[in-house]
Amino acid sequence: MAEDGPIVTLIKFPCDFPIKVMGETHTTFTTEIIKTIQTVLPNFDASNIEMRGSSGGKYISLTCTVYVTSKTQLDSVYRALTSHPMVKVAL
Repeated sequence: MAEDGPIVTLIKFPCDFPIKVMGETHTTFTTEIIKTIQTVLPNFDASNIEMRGSSGGKYISLTCTVYVTSKTQLDSVYRALTSHPMVKVAL
C-alpha cells in the first residue's frame, strides 16, 4: 500500500474562508447552519454570514466566512454542512 504524502493545498492557513451554503428558504435554515458550523468551529460568529434570497424566494444562500487553521479543519466544516439534510449545496 502506498504511503500518503503531505496534503497539498493552494490555501495558506490559518485564514478566513468563505463558504456558500444553499438550501430551501426555511425559518430555521440560518440557525441550523450556524449550529452545524459550530460543531466543528465552536467560536464561529454568526455576524460572519451574508444572506441572499433567490428572486422567487424559494431558496436562500448564506455566505459563511469561517476562520480555519488547516485543510483538515476546513474539510470537516464542508463534511458537516453537506451532510445536513437542509443543505442542497455547499461551495
